[in-house]
Amino acid sequence: MDYDSWLRTEPYSWSQSEKEYQYIAALSKLTHYHQEQCELYGKALSLLLKDVSSLERIEDIPILPITLFKKFSLKSIADDDIFKIITSSGTSGQAVSRIFLDAFTAKNQQLALYSIVKDFIGSNRLPMLIIDTPTVVKNRDTFNARGAAILGFTMFARRKAYALTDTLELDIHSIHNFLSSYGDKPFLIFGFTFMIWKYLYEAAAKGHYELDLSNAYVIHGGGWKKMKDKAVSSNEYKHCLYKKFHIQHVHNYYGMAEQTGSIYMECEEGHLHASIFSDILVRNPKDFSLCSIGEKGIIQVLSPLATSYPGHSILTEDEGIILGIDDCPCGRKGKYFRINGRIPKAEIRGCSDVRNY
Repeated sequence: MDYDSWLRTEPYSWSQSEKEYQYIAALSKLTHYHQEQCELYGKALSLLLKDVSSLERIEDIPILPITLFKKFSLKSIADDDIFKIITSSGTSGQAVSRIFLDAFTAKNQQLALYSIVKDFIGSNRLPMLIIDTPTVVKNRDTFNARGAAILGFTMFARRKAYALTDTLELDIHSIHNFLSSYGDKPFLIFGFTFMIWKYLYEAAAKGHYELDLSNAYVIHGGGWKKMKDKAVSSNEYKHCLYKKFHIQHVHNYYGMAEQTGSIYMECEEGHLHASIFSDILVRNPKDFSLCSIGEKGIIQVLSPLATSYPGHSILTEDEGIILGIDDCPCGRKGKYFRINGRIPKAEIRGCSDVRNY
């Protein structure tokens, strides 16, 4: 795959058939590469009895369960080439995934993220209010999923401010200063789903703070496990943000540390979309056959961006449904889908949950 040309392509311009034509060559090449460069991945393929000499469809690409990234150091680069290590956020006592990036992979994942998000908010950099504490990004050599997401999204920031103190209290002084300078024009609010709900929405309601955030574009991801515990749906989440802060533009995204950069953004119709930088398959949990459109199953994610580690084909612990292909009313091509939540008895993964403080 010509990465330079690919990363300059509009993120939702390929039909599904065109994407699969491009992907089978790229993913086959990556499978062979990781088989040779990552000893543990090579052993896994031999145990799976996978013949990778003739892969003809993207559904034939070998799959790694996402839990393996918690148990093993899976990388296809030398230690001297490690540029950054991203870890999934885990609750207390949980193992976390460790994802090894070289400079090439990190750059491409960042470029993909930029391409995807600009399709929703435009290419102009905006003032950005981050619903988190600045301490979460202090270690720039090793990031957890939250810190990595924040640093990734700050590329869209012309100016940035953090809304929370180190003790996760609302920094009202910082918020008021930000709004007095930038609140009368479009600006960006970013944070994990649960962080925005608990530390902005609930905290503002409890403290009787009146904040006009009507010019904000909110982008949030992760944390739906905790939101489910609170019995808050996606629609109610949006409604509450509108009622409390007059926010009209709210975009959820689905993503994970194991495939940083290739996120799935929610469109204006409320559908999650696969861009040209990643794809999903839905598999029947009984026999791992492919599910039809409208049939729920386990989500498999694929991305040719995973070049420094064998994360190009991963079986997640999430359940979802493909809603359609190439025909979303928003006009974006490719698959669009819905995430239902964790599969039954799946380990609760921190990448989709905020840490307990």
